[in-house]
Amino acid sequence: MPSCPRALAALLALAGTLLWPPAPAQAAGKPPAPRASQAASAAPAQGSQRSAGRPKARQAARDKTGAKARPPAPLPPLRDGQAEERLLQVLELTRKGQSREALAQAERLVRDYPHFQLAQLALGDMLAARTRPVQQPGDVPAPLGAQAGATLQELRTELHRRVQARGNPPQRGSIPAQFLELAPRYRHAIAVDAERSRLYLFENTAQGLRLVADYYASVGKLGIEKAVEGDQRTPLGVYFITSRLDPATLRDFYGAGALPLNYPNPLDQVRGKTGSGIWLHGTPPDQFSRAPQATDGCVALANPDFERLLRTVEPRTTPVVIARALDWVAPHSMQAERKAFDAVLDGWRHAKSAADMQRLMAYYAPDFQGQRKASLAQWATTLHAEAHALQGRSVELKDLAILRWSDSLDTMVVTFGEVAAGARTGPIKRQFWARRGKHWQIIYEGVIG
Repeated sequence: MPSCPRALAALLALAGTLLWPPAPAQAAGKPPAPRASQAASAAPAQGSQRSAGRPKARQAARDKTGAKARPPAPLPPLRDGQAEERLLQVLELTRKGQSREALAQAERLVRDYPHFQLAQLALGDMLAARTRPVQQPGDVPAPLGAQAGATLQELRTELHRRVQARGNPPQRGSIPAQFLELAPRYRHAIAVDAERSRLYLFENTAQGLRLVADYYASVGKLGIEKAVEGDQRTPLGVYFITSRLDPATLRDFYGAGALPLNYPNPLDQVRGKTGSGIWLHGTPPDQFSRAPQATDGCVALANPDFERLLRTVEPRTTPVVIARALDWVAPHSMQAERKAFDAVLDGWRHAKSAADMQRLMAYYAPDFQGQRKASLAQWATTLHAEAHALQGRSVELKDLAILRWSDSLDTMVVTFGEVAAGARTGPIKRQFWARRGKHWQIIYEGVIG
């Protein structure tokens, strides 16, 4: 095949700039941030390989004949992130002028993932570059370009965002500013950056949150900031995965499965937002990935990537932050803020432990709305009964999680087990605190378990 480095390098040009910038210099002794494909082999799936209908205990299960039942078939190895990794490798080889190897790898990628449209686009441009210069991804004659219309532009945007994620990863060790505090029971956390079309998966380790994988993701057709039912927008805020849906129970449209979120959360409800059925889910069998804005409000990932989430994360204890753009910070930079809010929360705990109703009620906002839309006066009755039931015992907060959300209102989403001293268990509660001037006040409180 004749070499044409200049023409092939044009494959990387988008809006007049190179899509593949030089790799940023790494600090001495610091390896680059983990890629999804590397994380797949480095971090084993935890606790979620049992799906509906599978045996729960191998050793005790027996069929009607008395013979031991067969153990469940092992799950196939994860392939998350591999398709994107291979596509970016093709682009890197192209940038270096290694056109023969780039073409061979592109052909293998298309064969392995025949519905990966970006791989088809790259292969088509490489073949076209053998006979003419290629000026941009999907460089086809004008009549064909007009016929492709929005689809071609969506593919260019998808390519740009995938390459942008590789060329400008989060600083190693940084985390989204929303993750203020997570108890060890919260084994994973997820953050979505809508502007970058990127989902980040974290593992909660003894040393803090660790980024283990990141994936291209699609959001709503009409963008973000969901407000009403059917507006085809993805909500912004702090949410939790509520359950894990087996793909066998879903239409093929959802691909590998689905993880529903608790939208609308209490803050959404206070603001009058409506709608339901916001999920993380996969893609249809005939579509490897979707355009950056293609869903009815959900967050969609390629099936190989979503399978990693489905096997890994835990319902009820996996927070999902969906933001317009994530603010990445060093964990130690949040220590002062975390201690300041911990002091406020401790003051609330002491007031309740002492059954000091006057001091306790000062922590609740005048516009407070409790579970089942209870008014502040109604909730005061509930609090008085709870404080009386303590009989002088102090309240302890177990498995504390604090997540911050800031838009027009600065809020804290606080989840904990409320356990009386000497007791083993207690109700799991969730509070939403809002900053009012220099003070934090509770605008919602309810029992979730």
